[in-house]
Amino acid sequence: MQNISEAVNLGLWPDSKVLTTEKGLPELEELGYNLFYIGKNADLYFVAGEVPHVLLVRSDRTSVFDIPLDLQINGKGVVQSQISDLGFDFAESMGIKTARKKLPENIPENLRTRCQFFELCKTVYTLHNNEAVGMELIFRKYLTGSLFKIYKQGLDPYELFLQPGMNEWDEFRSVIFTPTTKGEKDEPMSSMRVNIDFLDIVEKLSRLFSQFHEECMANGIVVVDTKFEVFYDSEDNWVLGDEVLTPESSRYIALEDFQSGDYVSMDKQILRNFGEKAGWKQQAVGLEKGQKLHVDVPQEIQDKILNGYIDVYKALKKLA
Repeated sequence: MQNISEAVNLGLWPDSKVLTTEKGLPELEELGYNLFYIGKNADLYFVAGEVPHVLLVRSDRTSVFDIPLDLQINGKGVVQSQISDLGFDFAESMGIKTARKKLPENIPENLRTRCQFFELCKTVYTLHNNEAVGMELIFRKYLTGSLFKIYKQGLDPYELFLQPGMNEWDEFRSVIFTPTTKGEKDEPMSSMRVNIDFLDIVEKLSRLFSQFHEECMANGIVVVDTKFEVFYDSEDNWVLGDEVLTPESSRYIALEDFQSGDYVSMDKQILRNFGEKAGWKQQAVGLEKGQKLHVDVPQEIQDKILNGYIDVYKALKKLA
């Protein structure tokens, strides 16, 4: 496979994600790594071959509420890549296959700490309202966030049948599974139906999250919830890909803060809270496609976010 267009035609890349025509870093393009997608936080380079691969290069760019910001937090891309590698290591240690591959030796030294290398895999689809959709497989240990909002309204789109009278931040006896569609709007799906259709995947990922939660607690950190994405590789095995147990896909709270009732995550929640007070959602309404929202974030807030990522990394490093 020689280019990303062939991969798109074979279903290895979704039509909904618009390809870029921009050139990437010269030192990578000269080595045969061709930029094809600019994400909110990372750039993706296509690697030709019988089995195509992707080089992910994380930037220091930031985003919240799916709004791209003109804010970069120096060092964030490096520590996020370090956390991501630890997340993949943990999953693989529990016997779960991943799309991650060994980073090629020819990647320039100044970029290696920001890079990961993946097989380009097919998305796992399911039927939802008679339409084939991708999935986000979300596992939770506490009643909070969007699930708590739904619960307060007396709704049960996930078919969880939770007991009445629960309060926010109550801990579930076992891990709760709340799958959604993946797209412009993430819609809740029946946990029972997805569990039946993808029993092996759900069971293994639930066990992974449960074990991860337990080990994190023992090392002074609470992982509240996490989101996984699964794919089919070239041998039709299901594999984990994208973000695995990083602050971009999980919520982490220091155990000491959690026990004292301070539930602010050690990640982008700090930036979300700041953005809510500043009215970023309202300001972003008129943004054109590809445009970034100009924001003014005090260095104190930026440092707090970066230090949260570093603290997560230090805690997860103990699990290795």
